[in-house]
Amino acid sequence: MFQAEIDVMPKKEILDPQGKAVTGSMKNLGLAEIQNIRIGKHISLQIEADSAEVAHEKVELACKNLLANLIMESYTFKLEQL
Repeated sequence: MFQAEIDVMPKKEILDPQGKAVTGSMKNLGLAEIQNIRIGKHISLQIEADSAEVAHEKVELACKNLLANLIMESYTFKLEQL
């Protein structure tokens, strides 16, 4: 059994309206030094696999086909054996 921690973020060249809104709100909170916020999503999942290589391939497939929109988002993940 493996645990995957996946981070999906908007690509740098894609506008992030939610991140922009939160960045603007930081000024209202007196935190103007916090800038360029980008907001994504974090996904945690468990996968049953015989090896780390198989688990890695399955997580890659899930990310590419369902969890991330590769046109607008990029992803990274860490895999840990339980």
